[in-house]
Amino acid sequence: MEIGFCGPGLMGAPMIRHLLGAGHAVQVWNRTRAKAEALVPDGATVASTPAELVSRAEGIFLCVLDSAAVEEVVFGVNGIVPAVMQQEGGSPVRWIVDHGSMPPSATRGFARRAAEADIGWIDAPVSGGVAGAMAGTLAVMAGGETADVAAVTPVIKAYAARVTHMGAAGAGQTTKLCNQAIVTSTVAAIAEAVSLAQRSGIDAARLTQALAGGWADSVLLQTFVPRMTQAGQPPIGALGTFQKDVDTIAAAAYETGTPMPVSGAVQQLLRLGAAMGLADADLSGFIDVLQTPRKDG
Repeated sequence: MEIGFCGPGLMGAPMIRHLLGAGHAVQVWNRTRAKAEALVPDGATVASTPAELVSRAEGIFLCVLDSAAVEEVVFGVNGIVPAVMQQEGGSPVRWIVDHGSMPPSATRGFARRAAEADIGWIDAPVSGGVAGAMAGTLAVMAGGETADVAAVTPVIKAYAARVTHMGAAGAGQTTKLCNQAIVTSTVAAIAEAVSLAQRSGIDAARLTQALAGGWADSVLLQTFVPRMTQAGQPPIGALGTFQKDVDTIAAAAYETGTPMPVSGAVQQLLRLGAAMGLADADLSGFIDVLQTPRKDG
């Protein structure tokens, strides 16, 4: 497939490399052009604006920060949809696949607006982190029309082990919020356990070994205990991203009348982290929020 891809960041760049490796032609746009140009040796071409993608791409994939970024890339000046509407002789663009995370209500609005240009919208947030993107084993939860999801699934499987269609537009985003509610609460609990171990004078790094195979064991435990106890780990994301997701969870909980007291506590922990200047810290930065020096006596 001829593909346009907006957002070759920590997640997007390895996803693009998998697409190229699967034989797809990929034209890349990024606000910082150097990030797009870094993929040229892998076989990608570079677009100067999102609008340039519409003359060639059948599907345009997004991996950008938030709903404001999607609004600008898709509907803004030099955006995808205005360019499609102005394309002489029509545009080949049939689908927009959004891999970012945002409120389900925003996704539904974008889908309605894209439909006016005869473009199918698939909200397809991912789980698996940078490691999953690099390995090509991401889990994708998709929302959109059945035929549209079926059409792009073979392409997505270049970097995903699993694509699950959850329902109409917005259903993928709601599923991602469920995922993030579990992830953020679990990572916060791991940070509390690590902090308790350290303050109790035991080697917290050995928690992964001690708890392996038990009910507390998980991919998150095995990933984050080392990140919280060993220096020099490469970043896998920013704590501020967790804060954005948990704020979105809180908004969805309010809209649906869903009690979520655990996520509410995690939200306050993340806000405290931001106030401490940790928004750009690694996702394991929960431990830094909890490491306030103890004063005895």
